[in-house]
Amino acid sequence: MYSVEIKDLVKLYGKQKALDHVSLNIGKGEVVGLLGPNGAGKTTLMKILTAYIPASSGSVVVNGKIVDEHQMEIRRHLGYLPENNPLYVDMYVKEYLSFVLRMYPTSFNVKKRIDEIIELTGLGIEKKKKIGALSKGYRQRVGLAQALIHDPELLILDEPTSGLDPNQLVDIRKIISEMGKRKTVILSTHIMQEVEAVCSRVLIIDKGKIVADENTSKLSGITNEQLTFQVEFKGLVNKNMLLRISSVDKVTEAGDNVWLISSKSNMDIREDIFNFAVSKGFGVLSLSRVESSMEDIFRKLTR
Repeated sequence: MYSVEIKDLVKLYGKQKALDHVSLNIGKGEVVGLLGPNGAGKTTLMKILTAYIPASSGSVVVNGKIVDEHQMEIRRHLGYLPENNPLYVDMYVKEYLSFVLRMYPTSFNVKKRIDEIIELTGLGIEKKKKIGALSKGYRQRVGLAQALIHDPELLILDEPTSGLDPNQLVDIRKIISEMGKRKTVILSTHIMQEVEAVCSRVLIIDKGKIVADENTSKLSGITNEQLTFQVEFKGLVNKNMLLRISSVDKVTEAGDNVWLISSKSNMDIREDIFNFAVSKGFGVLSLSRVESSMEDIFRKLTR
């Protein structure tokens, strides 16, 4: 059974179509990165999944239950960290987490569970402070703690590392990665390295439509109109000589006798490069394919 099943989902705000016939399934135990430019529909999708807002049409099933028909039941079994992370700033950290946990029908020992979550999220040194006295980074940790406190099956995180410093980023990513071993996680972010670090699958949404849905390691293959190779020759090679290779489209100098050579289409041109080198009497010291970065892929799919 899937954790999330979405079929032909549409959401309208007046005449504006925020989600345009979105369909997808997310399996149990997947860590899915949800990417897209501002206004693409990411937050709208998350709000519908968490039963915060209704869809205009289509169906959404979470953990086998239709969202529109089982809103309270679904909320009991998911953890949600919204982008603006609303917190009760006049409450102490432990007081707030106790308040949140007591809202759920769980069998946890409240004190023990709060201590476990505080340790997991690195809130120990701040646990006796009021939330209003915490830095942004620690407020994010409190938000993540409240999303995890009841041990949900599905974790939905909207920009969980927004505004964090590099050390805090590493800590929060470790927590998300650990949670991904036991839970289904949907993570919305603008940080491409975050997706590469913690996600097994990437969904890219643009103008309310899913424009890419792929395993993280295979995503580069869906956008490559060209293959690019980095080659270091032994001998003086110039750009015009390389452009005469029939399968080559573009050549860029990348260093001392090091060249970036792009094919005219999505094809492997290594043999052509070697044949060129042999015919001209040049040695090839190294040859490797240049993979597209996550940023390159994102720009190609959403520009």
